[in-house]
Amino acid sequence: MERIKSFSSTKAIVYLVATPIGNLKEFSPRALEVLSNVDFIASEDTRNTASLLSHFDIKNKLISYHEHNESQISLKLLEYLREGKSLAIVSDAGYPLISDPGKTIVSKAIEEGFPVSVVNGSNAFIPALIASNLPANHFYFYGFLDARSSKRKAELVALKQIKDTLIFYEAPHRIIDTLKDLLEVLGPRQFSLAREITKMHEEYIRGTLDEALELDPNTLKGEMVIVVAGNKEELVISDEKIIKILKQELKNGLTKKEAIQEIASKLNIKKNYVYQLAMKIN
Repeated sequence: MERIKSFSSTKAIVYLVATPIGNLKEFSPRALEVLSNVDFIASEDTRNTASLLSHFDIKNKLISYHEHNESQISLKLLEYLREGKSLAIVSDAGYPLISDPGKTIVSKAIEEGFPVSVVNGSNAFIPALIASNLPANHFYFYGFLDARSSKRKAELVALKQIKDTLIFYEAPHRIIDTLKDLLEVLGPRQFSLAREITKMHEEYIRGTLDEALELDPNTLKGEMVIVVAGNKEELVISDEKIIKILKQELKNGLTKKEAIQEIASKLNIKKNYVYQLAMKIN
């Protein structure tokens, strides 16, 4: 176990800075201050970041840090941290590490006791979720599905039984194919597609996945977030199977009351029904 107070440490800090996903007015004063004052900025695409910094008249040293050089550059960044130089990590839009590079240097920094602090800001999947009109109290963020249909379908099969709302990122050139695979594997569930979030042409499309195939692909531009309803089908499981699971939970050390509550919650079965089955166990 470790406890690190971000701003009480004498070591250099790694800042994870969220950048705007479209509307530059969402860039916070704190983010601008951090990017102005750190010693280095590790950027997914230095051209995009340079343009962003130029807009806010920020001049700072950029280091290219992307999926193809992440392992090598992380070692260099770690040396800078050891020298006491602070670092900010940014992606092209939104938070670093969310379907973007950054995990390698963060892991290495934490291993050596450097503070890692997040500068909050714009994000795509939270706005898409809360405006989707689908349950937002529990959700499963998956990010990008595989670009190949066969592997994409296999991923969706593994996600099919999840009862929580599902969230995916997708690029415009794959959106129709992905919607087709979603329908084929998950069925005609409720969905919402959010595109161009925070931008002038922001749009939310809500309906069922079978209706989604009526969309004109020429009208679907920009980065997209697909939000899909979780599995609402009742899980069919035999009494014998439930009793077997109960016995195993009791063997694992749970009390009968705890086992009943645990199984009822996991299997989405009424507690009274599980209780009746538990009474059959000697």
